[in-house]
Amino acid sequence: MKILIIGGTGTISTAVVKLLVSQNCHEVCVLNRGKTAVELPQQVQRLVCDAFDAQSMKTALEGKTFDVACHFVARTVEQLSPACEALMGKVKQFLFISSASAYQKPPRNWLITEETPLENPYWEYSRNKIKCEKYLLDLSREKGFPVTIVRPSHTYCEKAIPMGMHGKFGTWQIAKRIMEGKPVIIHGDGSSLWAMTDSRDFAKGFVGLMGKEAAIGEAFHITTDESLTWNQIYQDVADALSAEFGRKIELNACHVTSERIVKEGRAFGYDLEGNLLGDKSNSVVFDNTKLKSLVPDFQATISHREGTCNSVHYVMTHPECQKPDPDFDAFCDHLASL
Repeated sequence: MKILIIGGTGTISTAVVKLLVSQNCHEVCVLNRGKTAVELPQQVQRLVCDAFDAQSMKTALEGKTFDVACHFVARTVEQLSPACEALMGKVKQFLFISSASAYQKPPRNWLITEETPLENPYWEYSRNKIKCEKYLLDLSREKGFPVTIVRPSHTYCEKAIPMGMHGKFGTWQIAKRIMEGKPVIIHGDGSSLWAMTDSRDFAKGFVGLMGKEAAIGEAFHITTDESLTWNQIYQDVADALSAEFGRKIELNACHVTSERIVKEGRAFGYDLEGNLLGDKSNSVVFDNTKLKSLVPDFQATISHREGTCNSVHYVMTHPECQKPDPDFDAFCDHLASL
């Protein structure tokens, strides 16, 4: 297939590009502003363009057609529409990355399917994704635009240790607190269920939807089938650190209600309402039956424990990932003192 990737250097899209290239049967073109340091595989074609600018997109895609186009970076309708306008009549399938955070919060049912209502009063990001989905489905009905909507949940790669919340420099500061024996903030009592999906597993489901005519006009979430409590998630991080350094590192868990974290966070300049009340503080389990009906060989095979070990090893051997965040550290100390 001839595939256009809009983005291509993020947590999810990097894994998708790598998988497509490894299959050695597709023509892959990545379109972005060319401002990230992420190296793309040599086989990938490059288009340098502002995907949010209508004229820039029209010029860059003039005379080009694709079997599949994938938009990874749009968060609003205004950011999404230039690509749709430029690709109208030029693509057989358009995959849009939405978000599982768009599902109803708090959920009325612990099991999330694609039929779960889209409603999130806590997070503007999620509400904007819902608007994007409506825009695309309207285009599909009115103009035959061949859209497939994909909703990832918490998806991670090896360059960051997956955890619940962090400051502006990622999760390194929390890993450092674990290593130092300092209190590590876990929202709620840590017993709610969550799904952590390795980006390599997500890519298998995502690529599997490409070229599937039955996926057009439909929405799918792609997650692991593994459900973990937040206490387990943070314990896996401590255990991975222990394995990395060859000594026992204890987790000093400090549980604080999500509502209190959100309230106290405002005084420190953190807006955590969406991330917690609009997403991670809710106990959810994802049903991937719909995805597997079209991609029957999809299976998330990388456990959270394995993925966390990979992430910890990568971060500990790449100093550029170890960015101190004294402001977030102070915020954690404040929460622990309450």
